Amino acid sequence: MGHFLLRHQTPMLLAVLLVLIAGATSLSSNEALQVTLTEMFIRVIVVVGLYVFIGNSGIISFGHIGFMCIGAYAAAWATAEPSFKQIMLSGLPAFLQEHQYPFLVATAGALLLAMAVAFVLGLAIMRLSGTAASIATFAFLIIVNSVYSNWDSLTAGVSSIIGIPTVVGSFTAYAFAALAILVAYLFQISRFGLMLRASRDDEVAARASAVKIMRVRLAAFVLSAGLVGIGGGLYAQFLGILTVDPFYLNLSFITIAMLVVGGMASLSGAVVGVVAVTAIVEILRLFERGVPIGGASLGLPQGSQEIGLGIVMALILIFRPNGLSRGREFAHFAGAPLPAPSTAAPVAPPASAPAARPEGIPITDERKAIV
Repeated sequence: MGHFLLRHQTPMLLAVLLVLIAGATSLSSNEALQVTLTEMFIRVIVVVGLYVFIGNSGIISFGHIGFMCIGAYAAAWATAEPSFKQIMLSGLPAFLQEHQYPFLVATAGALLLAMAVAFVLGLAIMRLSGTAASIATFAFLIIVNSVYSNWDSLTAGVSSIIGIPTVVGSFTAYAFAALAILVAYLFQISRFGLMLRASRDDEVAARASAVKIMRVRLAAFVLSAGLVGIGGGLYAQFLGILTVDPFYLNLSFITIAMLVVGGMASLSGAVVGVVAVTAIVEILRLFERGVPIGGASLGLPQGSQEIGLGIVMALILIFRPNGLSRGREFAHFAGAPLPAPSTAAPVAPPASAPAARPEGIPITDERKAIV
């Protein structure tokens, strides 16, 4: 039992980190700080969802916030006041328009709708690689934003959906964040996760090892969309009011920035990036409002958050391109017996072995596991 816990301590350490942050924050009676904490936990879910696909496949997706939008509206359709839906959302089917569903049903709807859209979309996009796939995901984000901004009978267009019960607090958001971390960890140590990272490191060698690249990419894409969709559903039930505006370029930029700052090659990096960027943004917000020093007030101009975050990203990319985590998991730093799967080094052949394989491709530990 102790050996099992030692080998799989990464999700536990990350969950404990979030608990410690929540505990330290709870000592303050500042309501704004509690709101920030809940938003941070929701963003942990979203960024961990991004990591499931981006971190394991190596393909940058600019469109995952589209799945957050889909999940948020799915939850709003299920939980908003029927009287509002009958007036403003006349295009909804009767089972949504005339009823108000509980929190878990709405969250499950956000998960399933995001995954269904991702499956259909992924059948086309996962045939692409590199820049082409990234541009296709960005096109998806534009389409979602345009559709949800103009389909008045289903989304109220640019107007707001109101009457959504605000049932999500810091504890609920934390519980789902811990669950998202566990799901992402189980995926990365699974056979699908190993095959996907093998295709990320060397696509030619992965194909030669009989890895069906489209299949494993599609599995990661659908799973990551589901996690991001849950984040959207929680976000709608946290705010109590919903409009399409937040689910576009600004949120796409900040979530990808969180993944890059923390280190997109590890689950620990995804979580650490959310915590670090949230802290940076909150400090800059504080200075934008003005900090009293003596008899004067020191303040930064509006927009300093974006400028500061851009500078931090540039410094990270220059001096620590693998992010704050250096692409490693917490278990590695804690002295676990095995390194993180994403950082496994090639294994040198024994002295008696031939100098090279016929196809000239070295085998890593992960590829041995696949074969």
